[in-house]
Amino acid sequence: MTVESTAGRKPRRSAGTKRTAAKKPPGDQPELVQLLTPEGKRVKNGEYDAYVADITPEELRGLYRDMVLTRRFDAEATSLQRQGELGLWASLLGQEAAQIGSGRATREDDYVFPTYREHGVAWCRGVDPTNLLGMFRGVNNGGWDPNSNNFHLYTIVIGSQTLHATGYAMGVAKDGADSAVIAYFGDGASSQGDVAESFTFSAVYNAPVVFFCQNNQWAISEPTERQSRVPLYQRAQGYGFPGVRVDGNDVLACLAVTKWALERARRGEGPTLVEAYTYRMGAHTTSDDPTKYRADEEREAWEAKDPIQRLRTYLETSNHADEGFFAELEAESEALGRRVREAVRAMPDPDHFAIFENVYADGHALVDEERAQFAAYQASFADEGEGK
Repeated sequence: MTVESTAGRKPRRSAGTKRTAAKKPPGDQPELVQLLTPEGKRVKNGEYDAYVADITPEELRGLYRDMVLTRRFDAEATSLQRQGELGLWASLLGQEAAQIGSGRATREDDYVFPTYREHGVAWCRGVDPTNLLGMFRGVNNGGWDPNSNNFHLYTIVIGSQTLHATGYAMGVAKDGADSAVIAYFGDGASSQGDVAESFTFSAVYNAPVVFFCQNNQWAISEPTERQSRVPLYQRAQGYGFPGVRVDGNDVLACLAVTKWALERARRGEGPTLVEAYTYRMGAHTTSDDPTKYRADEEREAWEAKDPIQRLRTYLETSNHADEGFFAELEAESEALGRRVREAVRAMPDPDHFAIFENVYADGHALVDEERAQFAAYQASFADEGEGK
């Protein structure tokens, strides 16, 4: 594995000029675990093949179905936000393999701590996709019982869920259970202090937790090269536990590596950092415009590595799926889109005054003043409609 040397490099930034990402040469990238190439060809890996050796054609079709339906749900949610039905949406476009592969590696008794983009993992854990949308519409704080599916509510505060996961995993170990915990976060969150504290505590207490970092290479507009001098998975070395980089667009590799890490945790061997090297094809959220900081050529290069297309190619060339399967899945996908659309439009409008509740335990004069100002502002629209 090679790492680009940064010794002696002088910072180059001119005042008033636009910053660009300092990309590493293509041949200077660290090795990563891959079982399915972008061209859809199965390749061998002596260390991780055993974790997918018994996968059946039916299970492969299931992984493909998961990714297709997750992408369809994600696209519908993006459209609903553009139509004013949701306040915001964080798309997972391009990250389906990382989420489905890792999500399907978990057992029912494992506990999952997501951020706010793990729609594919939620799907794997049996959370109804329509339940994910209430928070983004502003009508609830999540919409599901975390203990029903061992899937915690979405976490907006960047990186804080890794501490929650570590504490939960420490409790699991003290209880003597053989289940594991997995915490999801992004490359941007890897720079947060909460994540560093999580690494420290999990290592010291040998907690059965897997840290699953989806490195989609852009923390909003900040490239990974501006955040770390080494590949993210290598950070684990400093804390005394293993780190692995996996092809995040390869659903088989993500499944195998996550299975390995979770089984390691269940055996009492402590934490693992998995870096799923993938790409955010869309915007950070629907409030973001990635064309302002990202080159079209970069996006197009990663579109050629699309995780769904590579598995479809493998299914077709291996005769594991026929046109009837793909046609049925397309119909199921459209039905899911309609169900999501109807469910969101049936939701109530958010309570605009809820933002003033529970700010202080005993109330506050300033909050009362702001509430009154907002009420007057809202009333002004009604006055305009009446011609006053």
